[in-house]
Amino acid sequence: MSIQYNSNLRTSRSQMAKLLMALYDSGQTTFTHADAVRITGLKPALASSLLHKATRRGLVSSLKRGLFVIVPPELGTSIEYSGNPYLVARYLVSSAPYYLSHASAMELHRMVTQPQFVVYVSSTKHILNQKLNGTQFRFVRLKHTDFFGTMKHWVTKQESIEISDLERTIIDGLRQPEYCGGVTDIAKGLWMRCADMNVQKLLDDATRLNIGSVKRRVGYLLELFGLAPEQQLQAFRKSLTATYVPLDPLLPREGPHRAKWRLQINVSPEEILAARSS
Repeated sequence: MSIQYNSNLRTSRSQMAKLLMALYDSGQTTFTHADAVRITGLKPALASSLLHKATRRGLVSSLKRGLFVIVPPELGTSIEYSGNPYLVARYLVSSAPYYLSHASAMELHRMVTQPQFVVYVSSTKHILNQKLNGTQFRFVRLKHTDFFGTMKHWVTKQESIEISDLERTIIDGLRQPEYCGGVTDIAKGLWMRCADMNVQKLLDDATRLNIGSVKRRVGYLLELFGLAPEQQLQAFRKSLTATYVPLDPLLPREGPHRAKWRLQINVSPEEILAARSS
């Protein structure tokens, strides 16, 4: 019985070593049960048993049913390790079109100075918000026609994710400021990366999304920061309706109205300008 036990143990460790080596060779730190089946050649039930043992030994951490991450050796036998949250987000959406957005995209684009604790993902698929090992993942549903303005971002040398480009990040933020800390934080991010921002693309993206509140906020901030000439903004303003919206929908509707942009200025220009140097 002891000989059989030792043989099974050696086989199990050999299979786990094979799995880990293949994952490391491909630069894949987050993986699925299906990946384990494919790499080891084991039947699904045996692969599940192998991963269960590996989790108990602290070699891998289970994020959710069927999704795992390799625990770095320097962490010892940690079973609460979450891995890179952006790579995990890619696995959570499966094969659906997606991109990291809002505050997460702002962090990846170096448009924020504070760490972010929620991972925001925009996708055409309806996905429930989740919390895995202390990390919150919030999913924002998009219409297929609104899916544009993305780029590839390399997390490691071998693994990449899709994120919103600079201009789309600003557009998404001004559409849903609650996922970015408010209009002042978005304005600060715009200013931090204004040298790399394509103003015409920013205006074109706002026009393509065709949401009046977004167009008003984009135009106002570009004018306030002096990032676009009046002639360019004048053409952009022609599509605005007579309806007024608040500059920041998270704050009370108070303050003066600016007819030029059909905005109620409930965040003072001085506050927004001051945020550039904070």
